[in-house]
Amino acid sequence: MKKIKIGLVGAGFVSHIHMDAYNQVIGIPIEVLGVFSRTKEKAECFAKQYGIVRVYDDYQQMLNDKDIDIVDICAPNIHHRQLCIDAAKAGKHIVCEKPLTGAFGEGFKGNVDQTGHIPKLHMYKEAMDNANAILAEAKRNNVKICYAEDFIYAPPVAKAKRLLKQSEGAILEIRSEESHSGSHAAYSRHWNLAGGGSLLRLGSHPLGLVIHLKHFEGNLRQGKPIHVKSVVADVGNLTRTETFKNLSARWIVDEWKDVEDWATVIITFEDGTKALVKSNDTTLGGVVNTLDVYTTNCVIKCNMASNDSVKAYAPANEIFGNEYISEKIETKAGWTFPSPDEDWMRGYPQEMQDFAEAVYYDREPISNGELGRQVVQVIYAAYLSAEQGRRIDLEELDASINDSTGSKKINI
Repeated sequence: MKKIKIGLVGAGFVSHIHMDAYNQVIGIPIEVLGVFSRTKEKAECFAKQYGIVRVYDDYQQMLNDKDIDIVDICAPNIHHRQLCIDAAKAGKHIVCEKPLTGAFGEGFKGNVDQTGHIPKLHMYKEAMDNANAILAEAKRNNVKICYAEDFIYAPPVAKAKRLLKQSEGAILEIRSEESHSGSHAAYSRHWNLAGGGSLLRLGSHPLGLVIHLKHFEGNLRQGKPIHVKSVVADVGNLTRTETFKNLSARWIVDEWKDVEDWATVIITFEDGTKALVKSNDTTLGGVVNTLDVYTTNCVIKCNMASNDSVKAYAPANEIFGNEYISEKIETKAGWTFPSPDEDWMRGYPQEMQDFAEAVYYDREPISNGELGRQVVQVIYAAYLSAEQGRRIDLEELDASINDSTGSKKINI
């Protein structure tokens, strides 16, 4: 059995999650052969921690390595487009962390911290051009895009899909959310690096999930996916309000430059059913990862962050030291719910199992580049809706763009 060999781009937070997930793949021979990071020192430290044998001086060196089968991209959002395209041209399969890509103000000549104020129609065009370019290059070079949306693989979601299949009911409404008290990644403050705020960075999880579930239902019921028809959205900056500024707010991240920290999206699908997606950086008490599905004959509620198998109490924050409790918990004092295996609960090992099998057996992954493209489409249409205060029909939007510009990038 030929071993699948992986090159990892990035050595930050999510790279550690990916490594742990690869180590749990069963039945497929895989190896993370090499790593590249923006600093050689960081890459070497990461490689030593995980026993990775090759550390690359630059990205091109990884692409030139004939032993590498898959490039796993765990780099900031702004780099996704070029990294994916270069990997595809080199004939490497792609694992790309969410979001697949975005809009970062290409051609904008103003202050970088004003990028987020560019008209959102421009942003939509840029984001879709980037996403389409990635998919086209992958198709041209016959490589797979494994879109790393772990929510789709989470055990609670897998169980929900089995229940939906058995019930034979029709989905009427889906509600899903990812929220917490704010990212500590410096690049996330700036639109020109992140491509958006809470809607893109957090909302891509629940958006990908609700789109996937309607695809799943459509394929079950009529042999083809049910797509998004239109979106209505609102975004905001709650940490810039006087209410927030006038009170102590040391527990919530408030260093955002030109990106939003709150977003809500209402989706209407082709069959007239609805989804409500929420994402914000203003929620205390740990991360919120939820899914509620309302059908004609059942209700299914999932909580990917839920855990009550372990319960712990400490009168002071320092008592449990460096032992991990759960993501985004602000304090270890009082009663807490330490997660036995948070990454498993959210689907990371299952995700990498599917990706390894997809490459090894030459099949499409469950979460592929087309899903990543549709998530980008809905997010930037939602930004446009929030800006213009109206419902955005995706088909009408794309038709108007093609009629007026041929879907080409515009300088700003």
